[in-house]
Amino acid sequence: MKFTTEGLYASRRSPVLARNIVSTSQPLAAQAGLRMLAQGGNAADAALAAAIALPVVEPTGNGLGSDAYAIIWDGKELHGLNASGRAPAAWSPERFAGQDHIPQRGWESVTVPGAVSAWRAISDKFGKLPFEKLFEPAIEYASRGFAVSPIIAQLWANGAKVLHDKPGFAEAFMPGGRPPKAGELFVNPAMAESLRDIAQTGGDSFYKGRLAKKIADFAREHGAALNEEDLANHTVDWCGTISQEYGDVALHEIPPNGQGISALMALGILRHCKIDQYGPDDPEVLHLEIEAMKLAFADLHTYVADLDHMRDVTVEHLLSDKYLASRAALIDPARAQDFKAGAPEHGGTVYVTAADESGMMVSFIQSNYLGFGSGVVVPGTSISLQNRGYGFSLKPGHPNLVAGGKRPFQTIIPAFLMGKDGNPVMSFGVMGGPMQAQGHLQMTLRTQLWGQDPQTAADAPRWQAISGLDVAVEHVLGDDTINALRAKGHNILVETPDQTNFGFGGAQLIAKTEAGYVAGSDSRKDGCAVGF
Repeated sequence: MKFTTEGLYASRRSPVLARNIVSTSQPLAAQAGLRMLAQGGNAADAALAAAIALPVVEPTGNGLGSDAYAIIWDGKELHGLNASGRAPAAWSPERFAGQDHIPQRGWESVTVPGAVSAWRAISDKFGKLPFEKLFEPAIEYASRGFAVSPIIAQLWANGAKVLHDKPGFAEAFMPGGRPPKAGELFVNPAMAESLRDIAQTGGDSFYKGRLAKKIADFAREHGAALNEEDLANHTVDWCGTISQEYGDVALHEIPPNGQGISALMALGILRHCKIDQYGPDDPEVLHLEIEAMKLAFADLHTYVADLDHMRDVTVEHLLSDKYLASRAALIDPARAQDFKAGAPEHGGTVYVTAADESGMMVSFIQSNYLGFGSGVVVPGTSISLQNRGYGFSLKPGHPNLVAGGKRPFQTIIPAFLMGKDGNPVMSFGVMGGPMQAQGHLQMTLRTQLWGQDPQTAADAPRWQAISGLDVAVEHVLGDDTINALRAKGHNILVETPDQTNFGFGGAQLIAKTEAGYVAGSDSRKDGCAVGF
């Protein structure tokens, strides 16, 4: 990868260059991954150790009850993993009759967690180190305690205001009746014990053993549907990837039930918009990017669901170049529009990336969804459960309609860039709910079209299409650019510096170079890239 290294944007960080690298959103988690590399592990071991540590040190974005996805370059081939969980078998539209949507919090938002199964599946297929060894840093952080980092402390306080009364939450995450402050030591012996149990049983305890019984018993206590059989029936899928070419690279995403396909659609639409005549921060190109993303989102929310339930409009229909060209033709270069879904022809979160000297590169994401997920924490375990059920639709006939044993629509997505020559280019992700696909689009264009290095691309001001004509932008985009976008009809919402840390995601990127790798870590988060 060739890139520019000019300090184009304000940043506290420089790109990190090394032969072995881990980049994630919390420094102690990054160090956990680096420890595995230093002890003879590979990028898979490093990514997993970081991922296992993140529920301890960044519980605001993920937990032991998270879901997970991964894209892995093993040195010869690209692999995609979907470890997201399914709805309890007893769920149906009738269970939620009279409601406009699935509850956002509490037990009725909880589907089967998949992160633990992802750890085991990746370790079995690609890891070099023993599974139990990957847990050592996380268990140490949980049992001895760690100093809470500043941005996570703020998110922790925000979550506690909303979730303090949810089952088990205060016991696990509000010692002394309040959330910990930045710099305070937080000790979590219950999570340490759960991690030991998962490590020693290869994850079986979580789905078929002691921890599974605790989860199911707590669910019954609160009248929830999730039970031992739902947990025992969980499986992961090595699903491969879907992709979209742009110039000399192809962006790879996990197939639905996730939103990654919308990044591919937007990139495909922009292939027909001649954006290479502009600079990366030109309001003309930002307008085209925003409109392409809005078009992709209109289709995403109409057609995308668990892949097994996308029977009428398929992935192939949505990624057809003919269809994407027709969508691109709807864009008015002078005016913003509120697009509706098209008619194809029928036929948050935490993120970790790691790379090693052997050539392996890992793009891994896990999440509880909204901060702390459902807010439900199983007593005595510190297992905080995700609220991915909120992603289901209750609209009759919608492909994403809630059903037992079905995966809900998901926002969390890892990304990977491959060259046309068949070699890896970049492993990356941008955690943050609906920002993720939009961040993937922006990172791809900044690094590949405009040659920005990963740290510069991460530091660059970002935009986020919200709904209709509403678009949020960071204040550092500048008044002239903001006014130019408003003149095109965009309803621009300017985020203040304190909002920027939370609303525009957290990018982590590792790109291949002739000398090894170059990494960037988002300055909007507490994390870092580390290597040797």
